[in-house]
Amino acid sequence: MTQPTMIETNQTEGIQKMLAEAGYSQQAIQYYIEKPHMGSIPDAELKSEMTGTCGDTMGIYVKMNNGTIQDVKYEVMGCAGAVSAAMAAVDLIKGHSLEFARHLNDGDIFKVLEEIPVKKHHCIQLAVKTLHKAIDEYLNPA
Repeated sequence: MTQPTMIETNQTEGIQKMLAEAGYSQQAIQYYIEKPHMGSIPDAELKSEMTGTCGDTMGIYVKMNNGTIQDVKYEVMGCAGAVSAAMAAVDLIKGHSLEFARHLNDGDIFKVLEEIPVKKHHCIQLAVKTLHKAIDEYLNPA
C-alpha cells in the first residue's frame, strides 16, 4: 500500500517543481494540485460556459442562498493557469453577493495567485469572463 502513495507523492513533487520553474507561485501550484472547487453543482441557479482564445474551456456553477453565493464550482478543461485562476475566483466570491462577484477583476485574482507566467494571464481573464457571463445571463435572461 505504500507504493501508490510514494508514486503519487513523487508525481506531485514533479508537478510542483515543473510549475515553479515555469513561473507559478506556490499558491497557484496548490490550487492546481488540490483543485478545491472543481466540479459541478446539479441544482445551481447560475450556469455558464466559455472557451478562451487558447482553447481552454470553463463551465461555472453558482448556488445562491438568500442573495448570497453559497457555493461555486468550475469545470475546467485547460492548463494549470486556467485551473488555478478558476479556483482563486471561487475563494474570492464565495459568501458574497452577485453584485460583489460582478465587480471581480483580473487584478483581484492575480493578487491571490501572486504569480503565474505572463503568457497565462489570459487564463485569469477567462475565469473572470466566465463568471461575469453567468451573472449577466442570470440577471438578464434572454
